[in-house]
Amino acid sequence: MRFDVGDRVRTQNRNSLGHTRLPAYLRGRDGEIVRRLGAFPLPDVRVSGSADAPKEELYTVRFAAAAVWGETAQEPDVCADLFAPYLERAE
Repeated sequence: MRFDVGDRVRTQNRNSLGHTRLPAYLRGRDGEIVRRLGAFPLPDVRVSGSADAPKEELYTVRFAAAAVWGETAQEPDVCADLFAPYLERAE
Protein backbone atom coordinates (compact mmCIF):
# COMPACT_ATOMS: atom_id res chain seq x y z
CA MET A 1 0.00 0.00 0.00
CA ARG A 2 1.40 3.34 -1.00
CA PHE A 3 -1.14 5.69 0.61
CA ASP A 4 -3.36 5.78 3.69
CA VAL A 5 -6.72 7.43 4.24
CA GLY A 6 -6.07 11.10 5.01
CA ASP A 7 -2.87 11.34 2.93
CA ARG A 8 -2.58 14.42 0.72
CA VAL A 9 -1.77 13.52 -2.88
CA ARG A 10 -1.24 15.22 -6.23
CA THR A 11 -2.22 13.65 -9.52
CA GLN A 12 0.35 13.38 -12.27
CA ASN A 13 0.23 16.11 -14.87
CA ARG A 14 1.12 14.29 -18.05
CA ASN A 15 -0.68 13.53 -21.26
CA SER A 16 -1.09 9.90 -22.18
CA LEU A 17 -0.65 8.68 -25.73
CA GLY A 18 -2.81 5.67 -24.93
CA HIS A 19 -5.63 4.71 -22.62
CA THR A 20 -5.73 6.17 -19.11
CA ARG A 21 -8.34 6.38 -16.38
CA LEU A 22 -6.96 9.70 -15.11
CA PRO A 23 -9.35 12.41 -16.34
CA ALA A 24 -7.67 15.43 -17.92
CA TYR A 25 -9.54 17.84 -15.61
CA LEU A 26 -7.92 16.19 -12.56
CA ARG A 27 -4.32 16.21 -13.80
CA GLY A 28 -1.95 18.18 -11.61
CA ARG A 29 -4.57 18.64 -8.86
CA ASP A 30 -4.18 18.16 -5.11
CA GLY A 31 -6.58 15.92 -3.24
CA GLU A 32 -6.99 13.66 -0.22
CA ILE A 33 -7.27 9.89 -0.03
CA VAL A 34 -10.68 9.07 1.46
CA ARG A 35 -10.87 5.30 0.83
CA ARG A 36 -8.72 2.33 -0.19
CA LEU A 37 -10.52 0.06 -2.65
CA GLY A 38 -7.96 -2.75 -3.03
CA ALA A 39 -5.71 -3.88 -5.86
CA PHE A 40 -6.95 -4.33 -9.44
CA PRO A 41 -5.35 -4.83 -12.87
CA LEU A 42 -4.22 -1.50 -14.25
CA PRO A 43 -6.54 -0.68 -17.20
CA ASP A 44 -3.81 1.31 -18.97
CA VAL A 45 -1.92 -1.95 -19.53
CA ARG A 46 -4.85 -4.30 -19.79
CA VAL A 47 -6.43 -2.40 -22.71
CA SER A 48 -3.38 -3.27 -24.84
CA GLY A 49 -4.40 -6.93 -24.64
CA SER A 50 -1.97 -7.95 -21.90
CA ALA A 51 -3.57 -10.75 -19.91
CA ASP A 52 -1.17 -10.24 -17.00
CA ALA A 53 -1.56 -6.55 -16.29
CA PRO A 54 -0.02 -5.63 -12.93
CA LYS A 55 -2.36 -5.13 -10.01
CA GLU A 56 -2.21 -1.64 -8.55
CA GLU A 57 -3.89 -0.09 -5.52
CA LEU A 58 -7.04 1.88 -6.28
CA TYR A 59 -8.10 4.81 -4.10
CA THR A 60 -11.01 7.19 -3.86
CA VAL A 61 -9.55 10.69 -3.90
CA ARG A 62 -11.52 13.81 -2.96
CA PHE A 63 -10.71 17.14 -4.58
CA ALA A 64 -12.07 20.50 -3.43
CA ALA A 65 -14.36 21.88 -6.14
CA ALA A 66 -12.40 25.14 -6.18
CA ALA A 67 -9.17 23.21 -6.88
CA VAL A 68 -10.78 21.62 -9.95
CA TRP A 69 -13.15 24.25 -11.32
CA GLY A 70 -11.72 27.49 -9.89
CA GLU A 71 -12.46 29.74 -6.93
CA THR A 72 -15.99 30.57 -8.09
CA ALA A 73 -17.04 26.90 -8.22
CA GLN A 74 -20.52 26.22 -6.90
CA GLU A 75 -20.27 22.43 -7.23
CA PRO A 76 -19.63 20.09 -4.29
CA ASP A 77 -16.27 18.37 -3.88
CA VAL A 78 -15.22 16.01 -6.67
CA CYS A 79 -14.37 12.37 -5.91
CA ALA A 80 -12.63 10.00 -8.32
CA ASP A 81 -11.34 6.44 -8.08
CA LEU A 82 -7.69 6.62 -9.14
CA PHE A 83 -4.87 4.10 -9.37
CA ALA A 84 -1.63 4.54 -7.38
CA PRO A 85 0.58 5.13 -10.46
CA TYR A 86 -1.41 8.33 -11.16
CA LEU A 87 -0.63 9.73 -7.70
CA GLU A 88 2.29 11.20 -5.80
CA ARG A 89 2.53 12.64 -2.32
CA ALA A 90 1.56 16.32 -2.14
CA GLU A 91 4.07 18.64 -0.55
